[in-house]
Amino acid sequence: MTSNSHPTTRGLLADIASAPALRTAALLALCAAYIQGPLTKIADFDGALAEMDRFGLHPAAFFAVAVIIFELTASTMVVSGFLRWAGALALAGFTILATFIALRFWEMAPGLERIMATNAFFEHLGLAGAFVFVAAYDLTRGAGK
Repeated sequence: MTSNSHPTTRGLLADIASAPALRTAALLALCAAYIQGPLTKIADFDGALAEMDRFGLHPAAFFAVAVIIFELTASTMVVSGFLRWAGALALAGFTILATFIALRFWEMAPGLERIMATNAFFEHLGLAGAFVFVAAYDLTRGAGK
Protein backbone atom coordinates (compact mmCIF):
# COMPACT_ATOMS: atom_id res chain seq x y z
CA MET A 1 0.00 0.00 0.00
CA THR A 2 1.30 3.49 -0.83
CA SER A 3 1.65 6.20 1.73
CA ASN A 4 -0.40 8.64 -0.38
CA SER A 5 -3.89 7.33 0.26
CA HIS A 6 -5.96 4.27 0.79
CA PRO A 7 -6.82 2.58 -2.57
CA THR A 8 -10.57 2.92 -1.96
CA THR A 9 -10.24 6.62 -1.16
CA ARG A 10 -8.13 7.16 -4.25
CA GLY A 11 -10.72 5.41 -6.44
CA LEU A 12 -13.52 7.48 -4.91
CA LEU A 13 -11.58 10.69 -5.51
CA ALA A 14 -10.84 9.62 -9.09
CA ASP A 15 -14.55 8.97 -9.66
CA ILE A 16 -15.47 12.39 -8.29
CA ALA A 17 -12.70 14.19 -10.20
CA SER A 18 -13.69 12.55 -13.48
CA ALA A 19 -17.44 13.17 -13.09
CA PRO A 20 -18.80 15.02 -16.13
CA ALA A 21 -20.56 17.64 -13.98
CA LEU A 22 -17.36 18.45 -12.11
CA ARG A 23 -15.38 18.59 -15.37
CA THR A 24 -17.91 21.02 -16.85
CA ALA A 25 -17.89 23.14 -13.69
CA ALA A 26 -14.08 23.24 -13.72
CA LEU A 27 -13.99 24.24 -17.40
CA LEU A 28 -16.59 26.96 -16.74
CA ALA A 29 -14.47 28.23 -13.84
CA LEU A 30 -11.37 28.22 -16.02
CA CYS A 31 -13.22 30.24 -18.67
CA ALA A 32 -15.09 32.49 -16.22
CA ALA A 33 -13.06 35.64 -16.96
CA TYR A 34 -13.43 35.01 -20.71
CA ILE A 35 -17.20 34.77 -20.36
CA GLN A 36 -17.69 37.61 -17.87
CA GLY A 37 -15.33 39.99 -19.70
CA PRO A 38 -17.13 40.06 -23.04
CA LEU A 39 -20.55 40.20 -21.39
CA THR A 40 -19.36 43.26 -19.45
CA LYS A 41 -18.00 44.77 -22.69
CA ILE A 42 -21.36 44.20 -24.39
CA ALA A 43 -23.25 45.79 -21.48
CA ASP A 44 -20.86 48.78 -21.41
CA PHE A 45 -19.53 49.14 -24.93
CA ASP A 46 -18.26 52.68 -24.24
CA GLY A 47 -16.19 51.19 -21.42
CA ALA A 48 -14.89 48.53 -23.83
CA LEU A 49 -13.85 51.26 -26.25
CA ALA A 50 -12.09 53.14 -23.44
CA GLU A 51 -10.25 49.95 -22.49
CA MET A 52 -9.03 49.44 -26.05
CA ASP A 53 -7.91 53.08 -26.22
CA ARG A 54 -6.08 52.72 -22.90
CA PHE A 55 -4.02 49.86 -24.30
CA GLY A 56 -3.41 51.60 -27.63
CA LEU A 57 -5.53 49.20 -29.69
CA HIS A 58 -6.96 51.07 -32.68
CA PRO A 59 -9.48 51.15 -34.14
CA ALA A 60 -11.01 50.63 -30.72
CA ALA A 61 -14.40 49.44 -31.98
CA PHE A 62 -12.82 46.76 -34.16
CA PHE A 63 -10.67 45.43 -31.32
CA ALA A 64 -13.54 45.54 -28.81
CA VAL A 65 -15.83 43.52 -31.09
CA ALA A 66 -13.01 41.13 -32.02
CA VAL A 67 -12.18 40.47 -28.36
CA ILE A 68 -15.85 39.92 -27.51
CA ILE A 69 -16.33 37.41 -30.32
CA PHE A 70 -12.99 35.70 -29.72
CA GLU A 71 -13.42 35.22 -25.97
CA LEU A 72 -16.99 33.93 -26.21
CA THR A 73 -16.17 31.61 -29.11
CA ALA A 74 -13.01 30.15 -27.57
CA SER A 75 -14.73 29.73 -24.18
CA THR A 76 -17.63 27.92 -25.85
CA MET A 77 -15.15 25.59 -27.54
CA VAL A 78 -13.41 24.80 -24.25
CA VAL A 79 -16.58 24.18 -22.27
CA SER A 80 -18.48 22.31 -25.00
CA GLY A 81 -15.56 20.12 -26.06
CA PHE A 82 -15.81 21.11 -29.74
CA LEU A 83 -12.14 21.46 -30.72
CA ARG A 84 -11.44 22.06 -27.02
CA TRP A 85 -7.70 21.87 -27.59
CA ALA A 86 -7.84 24.68 -30.18
CA GLY A 87 -9.96 26.92 -27.98
CA ALA A 88 -7.70 26.28 -25.00
CA LEU A 89 -4.52 27.03 -26.96
CA ALA A 90 -6.11 30.17 -28.40
CA LEU A 91 -7.04 31.38 -24.91
CA ALA A 92 -3.54 30.56 -23.64
CA GLY A 93 -1.95 32.65 -26.38
CA PHE A 94 -4.47 35.46 -25.94
CA THR A 95 -3.88 35.48 -22.19
CA ILE A 96 -0.12 35.76 -22.58
CA LEU A 97 -0.44 38.53 -25.17
CA ALA A 98 -3.01 40.47 -23.11
CA THR A 99 -0.91 40.04 -19.96
CA PHE A 100 2.13 41.62 -21.60
CA ILE A 101 -0.05 44.48 -22.87
CA ALA A 102 -2.08 45.17 -19.72
CA LEU A 103 0.13 44.19 -16.77
CA ARG A 104 3.49 45.85 -17.44
CA PHE A 105 4.50 45.81 -13.77
CA TRP A 106 8.18 46.34 -14.61
CA GLU A 107 7.32 49.85 -15.84
CA MET A 108 5.54 50.82 -12.60
CA ALA A 109 6.93 52.66 -9.62
CA PRO A 110 7.38 50.54 -6.48
CA GLY A 111 4.26 50.35 -4.35
CA LEU A 112 0.91 48.67 -4.00
CA GLU A 113 -0.13 49.06 -7.65
CA ARG A 114 3.08 47.39 -8.81
CA ILE A 115 2.68 44.54 -6.33
CA MET A 116 -0.91 43.95 -7.46
CA ALA A 117 0.05 44.10 -11.15
CA THR A 118 2.97 41.71 -10.53
CA ASN A 119 0.69 39.23 -8.79
CA ALA A 120 -1.92 39.49 -11.55
CA PHE A 121 0.79 39.04 -14.22
CA PHE A 122 1.96 35.75 -12.73
CA GLU A 123 -1.60 34.59 -12.04
CA HIS A 124 -2.34 35.10 -15.72
CA LEU A 125 0.74 33.09 -16.69
CA GLY A 126 -0.64 30.30 -14.49
CA LEU A 127 -4.01 30.60 -16.20
CA ALA A 128 -2.34 30.30 -19.60
CA GLY A 129 -0.53 27.22 -18.32
CA ALA A 130 -3.83 25.70 -17.26
CA PHE A 131 -5.20 26.21 -20.77
CA VAL A 132 -2.12 24.51 -22.25
CA PHE A 133 -2.69 21.62 -19.83
CA VAL A 134 -6.33 21.33 -20.95
CA ALA A 135 -5.22 21.29 -24.59
CA ALA A 136 -2.55 18.65 -23.92
CA TYR A 137 -5.01 16.49 -22.00
CA ASP A 138 -7.62 16.81 -24.72
CA LEU A 139 -5.13 15.98 -27.47
CA THR A 140 -3.61 12.99 -25.68
CA ARG A 141 -6.40 11.45 -23.59
CA GLY A 142 -9.51 13.48 -23.14
CA ALA A 143 -10.90 14.08 -26.59
CA GLY A 144 -14.50 13.00 -26.85
CA LYS A 145 -14.89 12.17 -23.18
